[in-house]
Amino acid sequence: MRTIEWDARGVVRMIDQRRLPLELVIVEFGDYRGVAQAIREMVIRGAPAIGAAAAFGLALAARQSRATDSQALLADLEQAAAELRATRPTAVNLSWALDRMLARARSGQAMTVNSLIQELIAEAQRIADEDVAINRRMGAHGATLIQDGSHILTHCNAGSLATVGYGTALAVVRAAHEQGKRLHVWVDETRPRLQGARLTAWELMNEGIPMTLIADNAAGHLLRSGRVDIVLVGSDRTAANGDVVNKIGTYNLAVLAQENGVPFYAVVPTSTIDLTVATGDDIPIEERDGQEVTHIDGCQIAPPGVAVFNPAFDVTPHRYVTGIITENGIAYPPFDQSLRQMVAGERGDRR
Repeated sequence: MRTIEWDARGVVRMIDQRRLPLELVIVEFGDYRGVAQAIREMVIRGAPAIGAAAAFGLALAARQSRATDSQALLADLEQAAAELRATRPTAVNLSWALDRMLARARSGQAMTVNSLIQELIAEAQRIADEDVAINRRMGAHGATLIQDGSHILTHCNAGSLATVGYGTALAVVRAAHEQGKRLHVWVDETRPRLQGARLTAWELMNEGIPMTLIADNAAGHLLRSGRVDIVLVGSDRTAANGDVVNKIGTYNLAVLAQENGVPFYAVVPTSTIDLTVATGDDIPIEERDGQEVTHIDGCQIAPPGVAVFNPAFDVTPHRYVTGIITENGIAYPPFDQSLRQMVAGERGDRR
């Protein structure tokens, strides 16, 4: 199945990513508040997947509403959108999807309530279907950068589980693998939630793509010793100047990659590019519960009462970014120009 999908019974089904890789569990929600909690508690995570979840959550809110006219329905939707929007502050796809759903609701004010509800369900499904198609296009563009025999380093999970299906950074890996290119992926474990060890390793092993799991602090050694040909990461939000906000630890990799002459690419759907923020410093960085650092799978590994700082993301300044792969081509510096071309749908894969 897809990471998240709408069921004909009027429920949203998604993979509980907290249970992987030891068991594959599908959870269902018939209430938008349950979807909001799932986003907050990382049952579902990854910017594109969160966007789809928000869209389906708002479709559930429409079904739950007792409104008898479209204006009252819109008021209920705006309240639900505010709750969903507050779940994760960094990933821009969340607000992007909610804004798109609300715009569709406003444009359908002449419809009957039942017709508008069905249209909102259809719009959420379009967002999900478009995500898969966009990911495949990103994969095709990015695969042109992968040489036969390449060794790829990746961080966190930017695969099918981070999207509705196929992935962002791992879309490039999948596309190159499907083309018959021999490749090998170094997978950062990605502390503190271990998305690389739990999720990326699980995805690649299931598909038979050669990979090796490493501790995060082994990446510098691999880069310096010439065992990495390209670094591929995802992004939760990319600023207008090309600064990339991604899972904590991404900045470390970008600096080390540049120091060792290894190209560093972010793989980013245009929905994740936020042209309203000038730089990455303008993007809020989510801080999460300290227990994510002090405990692993419920087992305490740090002294009781220790102070913890647990930012979920960091900012990689654009000067460390070789290029940004989108569904519309590959953007190269100056990013303040090329990213606008990508968002506008213009090809820009020439330096």
